[in-house]
Amino acid sequence: MTDFAARRRMMVDTQIRPADVTKYPIIDAMLTVPREIFVPDARRDIAYAGEDLDLGGGRVLLEPRTLAKMLDTLDLGPDELVMDVGCGYGYSAAVIARLAQAVIAVEEDEAMAGEAQALLSEAGADNAVVHQGPLAEGADEHGPYDVIIVEGGIEEVPAPLIAQLKDGGRMACLFMQGALGEVRIGYKSGGTLTWRFEFNAAAPVLPGFGRERAFTL
Repeated sequence: MTDFAARRRMMVDTQIRPADVTKYPIIDAMLTVPREIFVPDARRDIAYAGEDLDLGGGRVLLEPRTLAKMLDTLDLGPDELVMDVGCGYGYSAAVIARLAQAVIAVEEDEAMAGEAQALLSEAGADNAVVHQGPLAEGADEHGPYDVIIVEGGIEEVPAPLIAQLKDGGRMACLFMQGALGEVRIGYKSGGTLTWRFEFNAAAPVLPGFGRERAFTL
């Protein structure tokens, strides 16, 4: 029988700590949340690999390092409301639920969203709610949000997400240019976002987050 607790410890010791993530709440959350239950059964044995994990349909579960460093730079507070866009089967939302007051996890795949809510309940993440709908539209009825984190690559930030972020809030996005990408944190002030580079990473671009291509003959 696979010792997933040992794999969690190895993930933290070989992927998270070496990435200069030292905040205890993040380390504790990633040691506690059972990542293996939030992936398809056939991929449980590779749930703790140091790479993006294919969830099917062009979607991935971000590698542990990328998620941990995003959370580290966002520095979530226990009184904050977070929107987790593209939660997949709910792993990221389960981790965030241990760091923030509440998390609204947005997932547009109906089957994935239903499974995510059940798995979050199973994991005891009672302060996490799954909202099923287009990722690029967010979840306006639950906002505005202190923090927004996008679980996948983007080329452009959809306007509804910017509108749902509180003034003074912050947003973590993984901007992709071809095969290369970089995580930036956006700080909202006066209705506009100012972006700061944090680290390099990569992931497939999420549906609705690609740049519109100009049509040419």
